[in-house]
Amino acid sequence: MRKRLSDVHLSNENLEALRLVTGLLVTFLALVMSLQLTSVKTSFDNAYHDRGLDAAQLAYLDQCLRNYGPETAQARSQLHSYTAGVIASTWPDEPPPTGVDYPDPKSMNMVGENPILAGLLNQVGLEIAKLAPVDALHQNLAASCREAYENAQSRRWTVIEDAHNSVSPLFSQILTFWLMLVFLSFGLQAPRKWLAVIVMGIGVTAVASAMFVIADLDLPYGGLFGIPSTAMRDALADMLR
Repeated sequence: MRKRLSDVHLSNENLEALRLVTGLLVTFLALVMSLQLTSVKTSFDNAYHDRGLDAAQLAYLDQCLRNYGPETAQARSQLHSYTAGVIASTWPDEPPPTGVDYPDPKSMNMVGENPILAGLLNQVGLEIAKLAPVDALHQNLAASCREAYENAQSRRWTVIEDAHNSVSPLFSQILTFWLMLVFLSFGLQAPRKWLAVIVMGIGVTAVASAMFVIADLDLPYGGLFGIPSTAMRDALADMLR
């Protein structure tokens, strides 16, 4: 474009005005991108933390059922199947859980609500509701298990909501368009020298990497920075010991 423009358009006055507008746009973009990166990082950290709490709550529920006695064997088996199903469906690229039966993960979504897993956890709640304690100890244990089950259901929905994208695709497209305008302006101002080309390339790479981090962190269960399955696998191992 610079080769096609006449010297009138590339006068010092025009270039100075272009620098002022570009500086304003760069400042605005830097503020927006920093706020966006902070937002998605906070959302990712919350999703990571909530997944760990979800795993801990499931392990605690299993321990409570174990303490109650053999009457809860069916509920524990269903809880194990639920936990293994969550692992297999959420992290399909990792080795599947072993030592426990669970539904086919191919019929389940990677994120979001899943009727099959919801049915398994609901059956756990029904089995807990059937408990008929005969003494004070088992009455206390039954109450603790019911409370633990309710907390597990609450944590489950928190994890489901955490998996939703927080960045609007339209917003990302607008931000990309603004960045294109900025680098178009830089290209018009920069001299046609190899050093200027290299510096421009470094700048494009740096900004593109920041956009990549924002997009990747917005997918807590996918991409380069995805939440690992360690917490859920540790919980399942504790259940099966």
